[in-house]
Amino acid sequence: MPRLWEIEERVRGQSPGARVAARQEISAALIRDLFTLWQATLPRVSGKSKLAEALRYAISRRDIFERFLTDGRVELDSDIVERAIRPRAITRKNSLSLEATAAAGLGRPSRRSCKRQR
Repeated sequence: MPRLWEIEERVRGQSPGARVAARQEISAALIRDLFTLWQATLPRVSGKSKLAEALRYAISRRDIFERFLTDGRVELDSDIVERAIRPRAITRKNSLSLEATAAAGLGRPSRRSCKRQR
């Protein structure tokens, strides 16, 4: 898997056509080998184990996962999107926390109440 991210790092910022060409040349074989490994491993592990559950999930979504091989606009992972929305999500979380505190009538303690508690 680290090899896939190395390839993606190299092609990031290039045209979609160039990205697809590089992915078809190198990444496609890695993905094929990965799914072959997963399919060979699945019968050897307990069917009720978390590993078997994860393998079945991944294998059943192969078409979705391989979409990045044929569409140069698709990223291998969602890191770019997650980094872009993280500041908004944190701000929203903080504002929701403040609204809940205010709704409960807890607000920030006043200076006077802090002095009394000393």
